[in-house]
Amino acid sequence: MALFDGMGIVTTTTTAPAAVPTPGIPLYPYNGTQATGGDSLTFDLNSYYQSGDMAWIIAATALVFIQTPGVGLFYAGLARRKSALSLVWMSMMTLAVVEFQWFFWGYSLSFSHDVRSGMLGTLANFGYKDTLGAPSVMSDRIPDLLMAVYQGMFACLTGAISMGAVAERGRMVPALIFLFVWATLVYAPLACWVWNPQGWLAKLGVYDFAGGTPVHINSGTTALVYSYFLGQRRGYGTHAVQYRPHNVIHIALGTIFLWFGWFGFNPGSAMSASLRAVMAAVVTTTAAGVGGMTWCLMDWRLEHKFSLVGFCSGVVAGLVCITPGSGFVPPWASVIFGVIAGAVCNYATKLKYLLRADDAMDIFAVHAIGGICGNILTALFAADYIAALDGYTQIPGGWLNGHYIQLGYHLASCVVGVVWAGGISALILLVMKYIPMLHLRVDEEDEITGLDENELGEFAYDYVEVTREVIPERSPTMDEKVEEAVKRVEHIEF
Repeated sequence: MALFDGMGIVTTTTTAPAAVPTPGIPLYPYNGTQATGGDSLTFDLNSYYQSGDMAWIIAATALVFIQTPGVGLFYAGLARRKSALSLVWMSMMTLAVVEFQWFFWGYSLSFSHDVRSGMLGTLANFGYKDTLGAPSVMSDRIPDLLMAVYQGMFACLTGAISMGAVAERGRMVPALIFLFVWATLVYAPLACWVWNPQGWLAKLGVYDFAGGTPVHINSGTTALVYSYFLGQRRGYGTHAVQYRPHNVIHIALGTIFLWFGWFGFNPGSAMSASLRAVMAAVVTTTAAGVGGMTWCLMDWRLEHKFSLVGFCSGVVAGLVCITPGSGFVPPWASVIFGVIAGAVCNYATKLKYLLRADDAMDIFAVHAIGGICGNILTALFAADYIAALDGYTQIPGGWLNGHYIQLGYHLASCVVGVVWAGGISALILLVMKYIPMLHLRVDEEDEITGLDENELGEFAYDYVEVTREVIPERSPTMDEKVEEAVKRVEHIEF
């Protein structure tokens, strides 16, 4: 800097340049001395992180949140109108119950920094204790507290998906009690095994970017088991339950919420605002669209008509399938994910008849089978250069990189997900079966009139028609048909 004195003499001084943080690198590295990250009264805990990364994960949390009511709307549209509101209510209550469980001890059991033998976290973060500014176990790009609220939305969504099993015959209160226990004994261990770096499946080398096993295989298998314990709906196997979805607009709106929210579900799992997150967004929406088109074509071959319900089902199947691989596979592979998801999940909807399970919302077919397909395809198409787009992740890749053992790891993850979710869910329901006041199913009379009236006391619509089910219609006699035809002719002017 040049300075002029009063006599015209020029002097120069040297000023140290202001410190400018390098993009992607925190102002200060975490020193690891305190579980909370430090004292916020004496040190700026934000200085460990880039504000762009934190802003993106906060936004992604909101996107994943909107998926849970989206599931409720999707299920409500598929059900009969007399029980539609109960499914929306269930999805909203799932948010409340599972989010409390997550705060209480779910987060600590899944993502505490200490994991016992690779199986389960400790209660070091019970009630979010010491959950604040220290780098999270999944990524040092975001703090513990931010990852806790983000991953809490995943737990809520998984519970909401599985609770579609209560459709039209399940009691609400026992289902919510089951959810709390299930989130503790089923979801938390699976999340720990797959996503916590100290979990045994993570150490094995499983690639599961956003929840093929903890979310989709888990929820689909849980729903199947819950359906078995509930039993078949009244009139199952007859025309009584061979009904069309009562509100296709609700199905479409629910799909829009899900597709929109999946941009936080998959890209947010990059845990940073990076090219890897962008790639996850690209493959997610591509697989969804291709899955929807494939399902439509599968239906068209039978009836030569297109279906919005079929398109929405295919979109969800595509989203489910790409979930484990969204941060690992190149864009061209997402087309294969979509085609496989749309075709396989479409055929899988027939499994419920083979298994004699009244899975009213086809949760097992779309989520469990879709998740299994996604895990297998991820093992085949995972690429090391895609994972490296976040700037620091290094993997040996899948079959594209000649890493053939990866398929074995992913098959193991699928088996573990089905066995653990199915076995522990069955054990929980078996215990509940023998506890007074916790019977899972409503009475037959309540099932006939609908869950909205008997479980909620409210209706999705002002008028709910149950006459056709309560009082079966009598077929008109031939004389009555002739009389009706004569009346119509008399009103015709020639």
